[in-house]
Amino acid sequence: MGSEAKIKVGIVGGTGYTGVELLRLLVNHPRAEVSVITSRAEAGLDVAALFPSLRGHLALAFSEPDTDLLARCDAVFFATPHGVAQAMMPQLMKTGVKVIDLSADFRLRDAGQWQQWYGQAHSSPELIERAVYGLPEVNRAAIREAQLVACPGCYPTAVQLGLIPLLERELVDPTRLIANAASGVSGAGRQAKVDNLLAEAADSFKAYGCGGHRHLPEIEQGLRAVQPPRAAAAQVTFVPHLLPLIRGIHATLYAVAAGDVGDLQALYQQRYAQEPFVDVLPPGQHPQTRTVKSSNMCRLSVFQPQQRDTVVVLSVIDNLTKGASGQAIQNMNIMFGFAEQAGLEQVALLP
Repeated sequence: MGSEAKIKVGIVGGTGYTGVELLRLLVNHPRAEVSVITSRAEAGLDVAALFPSLRGHLALAFSEPDTDLLARCDAVFFATPHGVAQAMMPQLMKTGVKVIDLSADFRLRDAGQWQQWYGQAHSSPELIERAVYGLPEVNRAAIREAQLVACPGCYPTAVQLGLIPLLERELVDPTRLIANAASGVSGAGRQAKVDNLLAEAADSFKAYGCGGHRHLPEIEQGLRAVQPPRAAAAQVTFVPHLLPLIRGIHATLYAVAAGDVGDLQALYQQRYAQEPFVDVLPPGQHPQTRTVKSSNMCRLSVFQPQQRDTVVVLSVIDNLTKGASGQAIQNMNIMFGFAEQAGLEQVALLP
């Protein structure tokens, strides 16, 4: 494509938090133009009427989902609840359009496992093998050639980026991993729920899903994919928490050393030296969610407290950006051969 050419982008399900985050980032993208945004409930309504922050940036109205209309785009994002993308995907894929799915529909490689965790049969299991898991720090080459990319979940992004260097080098016991992660309320989506009310979530901190969370099989699948062939399969005790803030994830990760782990700081710096959106902090520093707010950056720190056998990794991301829409655009950039940082160079909001 010419240096000034712009691709046409469609968004299916643009009324949620990941949808408006996609719009916030795409309206200033140098190589993309949003031409279609769908919503059955809001069809005909100006996007800026629902999201006044976009006034003056986007003159577009929501429309009914229509495969023929979406097929005129070069790239289509699905920012929909699970189950929606898989229903539309077979027909859309036949048109040749490139798709980035932010939902969970194509993340898991096993349709039976997907049914177990999401409570319904997968309607397009034949497409699962064609989907590339969209974690650029692991799958960049495959993403470049993909037609369908399954964008990782927010918790899985923070957890995997924190643990991958340890598992690639077999430095820790893969069967004794612990991920203690906390997310802002926006991670629950833009919907009316009692638990998400200000009076319920503010001035409080709680765990949830301790007995089993849908992101667990995705986390374990991703970690196992980077392990050497004969390694014991990664097993994670994953406990999510709800933070009394709007955006952000903080993951505290624990692993038991399998022996002398060497210089962990050097290991992490070398592993992510060429990654534009992973920042390994200097020794002794602790990452904060506010240092990544509204940015596509993941910030990491690694410790071995008292030089004992427990390795602790701290990982922070913005759940709506690197945990969803920003990473989706990062994948789009790779798929179309754009600069990977295009449209994603925002500095985090501070304070």
